[in-house]
Amino acid sequence: MHKIIVEGIKVFAYHGCLEEEAKIGTHYTVDVWMETDFSEAAKTDDLTKTIDYVTVYDIVKKQMAIRSKLIEQVGQRIVDELKSEFNTLHKLEVKVTKHNPPMNGNVEKVSIVIAG
Repeated sequence: MHKIIVEGIKVFAYHGCLEEEAKIGTHYTVDVWMETDFSEAAKTDDLTKTIDYVTVYDIVKKQMAIRSKLIEQVGQRIVDELKSEFNTLHKLEVKVTKHNPPMNGNVEKVSIVIAG
């Protein structure tokens, strides 16, 4: 089994339960860990035999652009679309991190992790 990791996908989005979050938005980081078998791609140097990082990025960007109150929902949509797009995935984990969440305290970030 092999791993492909796409880390630090940076996006600006408008998720959150507060009205202000829908208007001003904030920064997010998404990390994607995937287990697959890319031995054929390693032998043949053929992109179609592995997971295309650009497609992973495009899926994350597309789903992050759809407003949700909860990053849990956004994370699940990312997992669902990645699983739908890549039938060679054996294991998948998506982490969505919201930077500077509006809380009554000094909190740098909050994250959720979903395994699929």
